[in-house]
Amino acid sequence: MAGFRDFLMRFRPAGTPGAATGVPADRSAEIAAELQPSLSLLDDAESQARSIRDAAAQDAERIRHTADRQAAQILAQARERAAQVRGDAVARVRDAAEAEAAELLAFGEREADQLCRRARERMPELVERVVADIVQGLGEGGA
Repeated sequence: MAGFRDFLMRFRPAGTPGAATGVPADRSAEIAAELQPSLSLLDDAESQARSIRDAAAQDAERIRHTADRQAAQILAQARERAAQVRGDAVARVRDAAEAEAAELLAFGEREADQLCRRARERMPELVERVVADIVQGLGEGGA
């Protein structure tokens, strides 16, 4: 690497004003020679960065592949579980419907029993009334 004195020499005038007295210095060659060691270090860093990016891309692909496989497994388990949950829900709804139907049937039977009991209790009085009406109707018609 160039020293500080060489660095300062870049800023020194090439010659006195006036007619040219020699070959001018090749500043671009001097700068390229000065920067070459630093740029070669950057080439190494760029190569390392490229290899790190390639390794990261491979790791990302592997992780994506693993995640896809896990997602497929989770989806398959969820579908199996969904069928089981649906079956359980159907069984619960069916059991609730059967319980409600049994309750309605028991209520209907109780109502029918009460209706029959009331009919049996009222039947003699109604029969007496009908017979009385018939007898009265026959008595008025026969007179």
